[in-house]
Amino acid sequence: MTTAMVVTMVLCFALSISVAVSIGLASMLGIQVTGAPMLISVKEMFNSINKFPLAAIPFFILAGNLMETGGISRRLVEFAKSIVGGVQGGLPMTCVLTCMIFAAVSGSSVATTFAIGAILIPALIKHGYPVSYAAALQATSAELGVIIPPSIPMILYGVSAEVSIGELFIAGFGPGLLIGGALMLFVYLFCKWKGWGKSDGEGRLSFGRATWQAGWALLMPVIILGGIYGGVFTPTEASAVAVLYALVVGMLIYREISPKALYAILRKSVMSSAVIMFIIANAGLFAFLITRAGVPEAIGRWLEAVLQSPGYFLLGVNAALFVIGMFIETSAAIIVLAPILAPVAMHFGIDPVHFGLVMVVNLALGMITPPFGVNLFAACTVARISLDRIISSLLPFVLVVLGCLMIVTYVPSLSLGLRDLVYHK
Repeated sequence: MTTAMVVTMVLCFALSISVAVSIGLASMLGIQVTGAPMLISVKEMFNSINKFPLAAIPFFILAGNLMETGGISRRLVEFAKSIVGGVQGGLPMTCVLTCMIFAAVSGSSVATTFAIGAILIPALIKHGYPVSYAAALQATSAELGVIIPPSIPMILYGVSAEVSIGELFIAGFGPGLLIGGALMLFVYLFCKWKGWGKSDGEGRLSFGRATWQAGWALLMPVIILGGIYGGVFTPTEASAVAVLYALVVGMLIYREISPKALYAILRKSVMSSAVIMFIIANAGLFAFLITRAGVPEAIGRWLEAVLQSPGYFLLGVNAALFVIGMFIETSAAIIVLAPILAPVAMHFGIDPVHFGLVMVVNLALGMITPPFGVNLFAACTVARISLDRIISSLLPFVLVVLGCLMIVTYVPSLSLGLRDLVYHK
């Protein structure tokens, strides 16, 4: 059964059938091979999405779209520019810093790409940066949307591996700040080397004025993250609070969301949420079938026999996830692989929260690596260029994030230090 499912899924990928449909067709074939009733597919697909924490996904997507249309993202850009925009290469640094702030609310890298990229990609091009560089920078910076909490992939890992989502969120700050800082340092040095960005400070607001204008926008991540870690509401409830706050600010304070625009925002959010939920449902069915077939236990025993130390295990997992992330959507990969790999990691004495961060950061790389990097598609759409044109500009950014991934993997205190401090473990 497992062989038939894997072969079918790979064949569907080769035929360019969408990830969700490929996984679903493979699962249906698996049910037919075992002779089980097809009603199992409906039951397990429903069970896969009938989980309270998953309610956060459509809310965070809606919050991100409200921030984009309601003027919050534009004010965050001006605020970030007032901090780092005055140096050579300040505009690319602004892109990274804005994505870090936006990520503290949106939870989605694609939403971050569209919301920030629509403002900064044209600005970068206007200041003389190559279109390919602007698109590659935006795609990579938006990856922070799923690393800095709140994060939709962290929610999925927490549900799949039965790990505290609150602990995952607080553990994500260290890796997120590391990658954000590394990207800012890299673009600063790269622009110095290339001689780009000498006029990036033009039109920059003073820090005080930018902070005043972005006050309501900056208060949003404070309320959301403060509420989560202060015990006022759960991460799932925080997503609904984010929607309410973005709606009030966008409609009543900034007054940039009209009733007509609200309909378009809701429609866009429903479409995006439906796509993710359809992937989760099919991936959940696939995971159920391979678990029932005993695949996780078999893979676990094989990994324990071949990779006999935690260091080798993490290296092997990173190599596998890097390749998998190139071809399989992040949500589907987490739902299918987390129940298989997390118990093996725990057998090696690896904290499941630390392993979750390794998985999320690694699979987030898949969002910026061809051929199926969703961030690349989004950035290319905003920049109006083809995917092949940005590959050369993208490679250095991928190497920077890979270097950070190795640090996250082999320095667990980067992820667990703040978690242990907060939860007194």
